[in-house]
Amino acid sequence: MNAWNCGIDGCGREFDGPEEVIVHQTTEHQRHECAVCGTIVPEGYFAIRHAFDEHTRSEYVRAYDADSSDVRAREAVKEEIEESADLQSVVKQLNARSE
Repeated sequence: MNAWNCGIDGCGREFDGPEEVIVHQTTEHQRHECAVCGTIVPEGYFAIRHAFDEHTRSEYVRAYDADSSDVRAREAVKEEIEESADLQSVVKQLNARSE
């Protein structure tokens, strides 16, 4: 089994699965302010998902001074998470922590 790593600001912590990484990113890292709309979202996967589900690629490129390789890299992360993670489990875990 391959380890999943947190890629935020060189954190690099390893986890057994993508769900653990998402919970870690959401609970142990600072929030991220979207440079396009100002919405505050958890750093990591949720920030990537917000950027690409709520905004166009060109808005992302302009707001983050990104290029097409930056977009492709983040889209690949989003796709890999969504193919591998049980996102309902993540939501349940996060909801249980907030109770």
